Amino acid sequence: MSAEAEPGLRVVHYLNQFFAGIGAEEAAGHGVEVRSGPLGPGLALQQALGQHARVVATVICGDNFFAEHQEAALAQALAAIADARPDLVVCGPAFNAGRYGLACGAVGQAAAQHLGVPVVSGMHPENPAVEAYRRFVYLVPTAASAVGMGQAIPKMAALGLRLAAGESIGPAEAEGYLPRGFRRNARAEDLGARRAVRMLLQKVRGEAYRTETPLPSFDRGTPAEPLPDLASATIAIVTEGGLVPRGNPDRIETHAATHWARYPIAGLSALSHEAYECVHGGFNPAHVNEDPSRLVPLDVLRALEAQGRIGKLYDYLYVTVGNATPVARARTFGREIAEELKAAGVQAVVLPAT
Repeated sequence: MSAEAEPGLRVVHYLNQFFAGIGAEEAAGHGVEVRSGPLGPGLALQQALGQHARVVATVICGDNFFAEHQEAALAQALAAIADARPDLVVCGPAFNAGRYGLACGAVGQAAAQHLGVPVVSGMHPENPAVEAYRRFVYLVPTAASAVGMGQAIPKMAALGLRLAAGESIGPAEAEGYLPRGFRRNARAEDLGARRAVRMLLQKVRGEAYRTETPLPSFDRGTPAEPLPDLASATIAIVTEGGLVPRGNPDRIETHAATHWARYPIAGLSALSHEAYECVHGGFNPAHVNEDPSRLVPLDVLRALEAQGRIGKLYDYLYVTVGNATPVARARTFGREIAEELKAAGVQAVVLPAT
């Protein structure tokens, strides 16, 4: 049965407080709310769905509220979805926003498992929710930020309509969604032995080849040996928490950072709120702005230095923002900073993070 034969499908859309237009981090504690019809990105979703379906309700929840009260928030969201009697649930897209992605994944899994409703969402492949929820929710790959909204929504709508219509969905590579971790038998034109030998020859010759059974790839790091004597060691502070001098002189981005910076801390016993501010866009920085020591414990490290428990605190603080920063780019930052610190004789790093 095709999607065109099923007009009037009912769709429920899940959004966080930001995309619902309620507010940014200051409104992240907003509780579960239900509004009739499409809202925010839901307007584009409704346009993409066309006459085949209509967004009957939008379920909203603040990212912090969901993270801090997940059991209650999930129960309320699931009840609201059930009341709307949907044929399809659409969550997000969440792009590379971790808290939003995890909320979309949890809501989607609950709707799929408890209500038997197909669910589609959109996420950047590096969103931490992908690995946690890809087996339960169809995930369309998106850009890292909302600049990719115009490309994500039509793809999510097209896949969602097919799911709601009960169509058979092919492999991820062919259909354009992120792999879900399932393997299904399929008839091939050539024998497995011939395919295996062909792939082996391509590999030996250095030619491009594609395995039929890709294995997961995990970063593995070898831990450094413990320091023999902290009392004689030089320690540096590196943070991805976005704590910068007021005015953000190096223009470090609030998300998807493209660079890092260093700031002198020699002679400082602590970082004051008059001189420093937090520009990280992935959490509410109000408490850090009140007291930067909550993020960068320079005061504690100075006390350890005075007590002789560490030899010396390095004279510079290294800063970037980890929020939605691609893993490959973050790895480059780490390599660059590590090389500089090693050349300066630094033996260890304290890494306060968000």
